[in-house]
Amino acid sequence: MADLPFVRVERRGACAWVHLDRPPLNLIVPEMIRSLTAVWAELREDPSLRAVVVTGRGRATTAGMQLEFLETLDVGRAKAFITTLHEAIQAVHETPVPTVCMINGACLGGGFELAMACDMRTAASDALMGLPEVRVGVPSVIEAALLPRLIGPGRAAEHLFTGASITAAQALEWGLVNRVAPLADLERVTTELVDRVLQCGPAAVRLQKELIIRWRNTDLRTAVEYGVNAFAQAYATEEPREATRAFLEKRKPRFE
Repeated sequence: MADLPFVRVERRGACAWVHLDRPPLNLIVPEMIRSLTAVWAELREDPSLRAVVVTGRGRATTAGMQLEFLETLDVGRAKAFITTLHEAIQAVHETPVPTVCMINGACLGGGFELAMACDMRTAASDALMGLPEVRVGVPSVIEAALLPRLIGPGRAAEHLFTGASITAAQALEWGLVNRVAPLADLERVTTELVDRVLQCGPAAVRLQKELIIRWRNTDLRTAVEYGVNAFAQAYATEEPREATRAFLEKRKPRFE
């Protein structure tokens, strides 16, 4: 996969590492959004892909929008811009394989929405996350809507109304991130989390991800019905039989 402006993709076996590459702060501009959209269009069509890690190069995941660009917007251009950002983040949210955001530094505004759109998150001990948009005169929108279900409505309201940041320690306590580690250990910790996913059945994990996406957007009864169908669909592959035999024979499964 060719690198695009401000986004670099590194393939590590079955996992793609997507780096926002506009250091030092990886501030979001339209060119970066277009690159993310193009990258995800290619990733979602790759049958050999089994996981994706999103992170940033330099000292931040991303500190959010480039304010000099926001200052130039009018009503029409503002709506067009935020729509393209939503479409890029929605593509991440609906990736057919598990996604992890490795928060290696500041992760703010649209960048934090990108992180919330991932299935799991790891964070450096000194990383700060948040949605500071009200401090620059606009509300937090699009995938900011994920925050209440991740940390609860009261906590979300406080951070949305004040623009205050969330520390890595708070994020871990609230279940917003899965792992916290010193920056020097963060990539190792993230890789270990991804490796645990890669040890499982590839087809089963894709089915599980499809269910998670459906669960986000439906009622409980329909979600259960989707699960019944997915369970049956798993037996269209050899994975359940191989995994069961491996467990009974006390060995690791050999997934193809």
